[in-house]
Amino acid sequence: MTLQIVTIPCLSDNYAYLAHDPKTGATAAVDVPEAAPIIAVLQAKGWTLSDVLLTHHHADHVQGLGELLEAAPARVIGAAADAHRLPPLDLALNEGDTVRIGAEDGRVIDVSGHTVGHIAFHFPASRAAFTADSLMALGCGRVFEGTMPQMHESLAKLAALPPETMIYSGHEYTQTNAKFAMTVDPDNPRLKSRIKEIDVARAAGKPTVPSTLKEELATNPFLRASDPGIQAHLGMTGAEPSAVFAEIRARKDRF
Repeated sequence: MTLQIVTIPCLSDNYAYLAHDPKTGATAAVDVPEAAPIIAVLQAKGWTLSDVLLTHHHADHVQGLGELLEAAPARVIGAAADAHRLPPLDLALNEGDTVRIGAEDGRVIDVSGHTVGHIAFHFPASRAAFTADSLMALGCGRVFEGTMPQMHESLAKLAALPPETMIYSGHEYTQTNAKFAMTVDPDNPRLKSRIKEIDVARAAGKPTVPSTLKEELATNPFLRASDPGIQAHLGMTGAEPSAVFAEIRARKDRF
């Protein structure tokens, strides 16, 4: 039996998640932008929080943790490399380590770039990856601390996951990301149709997250730096994909 995952809107455009193992009753929160919406879902579902998984130290991903733990004490898990600036951790993990929610094992992936020490959590049995501000719907996080090659490598790790993997990212940025994607990949028919789907979802107040990795590979320009059409549009035909990625990210930073 796979994890039951609930997407929880927080703040103005953040997402937190609850991942519940119905076999054992264990429930993990992934990131805590604010406590109240997470507590409300726990109460509505009758779930007991067992763990909190933190992806990185930015305030909009951890600032609700104290309040959440007061209401629902739990084990706090995060990256050993980021432990010096995360809230106190009960378990500090490195790339390749295993994290367990109830009866299901997940794998820690170092996705540094947006920050150094940013991690993602991949649960293969549930076909779920919690990527926060690394791989996002039609985008990727701004490279604040790492380097462009580092971010490109991190995204390559996520792109290598099974295509049916659901990507649970950290923000509702998809419409803006879509507008930018059209500026570098304007002839992509799948991107055009996805934008229509996104606009319908947002008009109805529905999240555009999660998305499938298969869909990201087909439409997300940050995963498509090897695509001949994008390279030609950028005047970079035959360039190293890492250089093309850096150009795409630089353009997005100015967008």
